[in-house]
Amino acid sequence: MRDRHIERAWVDATVENPDWTEHDPNFPERTRSYKVIAEFGGRTLRVVHCPDADDIVVITAHFDRGARRRQRR
Repeated sequence: MRDRHIERAWVDATVENPDWTEHDPNFPERTRSYKVIAEFGGRTLRVVHCPDADDIVVITAHFDRGARRRQRR
């Protein structure tokens, strides 16, 4: 996250209150959550995560250039 300039608060907000979600087609137990981050130029953060007992495991987080185009479909 540090290398990608992603703040933990943004990841938490994306998982807890996403703008939209979709299931990962390759891993049905995983969810892709998306949130527009105004503080990062309005770019869309994608966080891939899955449940683990009483926790949520974040697999990856990155800014997704094509996310808005996919959302409009």
